[in-house]
Amino acid sequence: MKNPLKFIQEVKQEAFKVTWPTGKETLQGSLMVVAMAIVASIFFLLLDQFLNFFLELILKISI
Repeated sequence: MKNPLKFIQEVKQEAFKVTWPTGKETLQGSLMVVAMAIVASIFFLLLDQFLNFFLELILKISI
């Protein structure tokens, strides 16, 4: 490993090369994550209800 001081200087140089997202990009990304979470939760809710209906139907027929 190199000199720790030189390593810290190189890390600092690389940090300045990072392109950070704008506020608008961050907001858009956050809204997309929230929207996809809502869509996924609705999908799994409907799937659960669908499977529950058929499971109860099968159990009623078998009794």
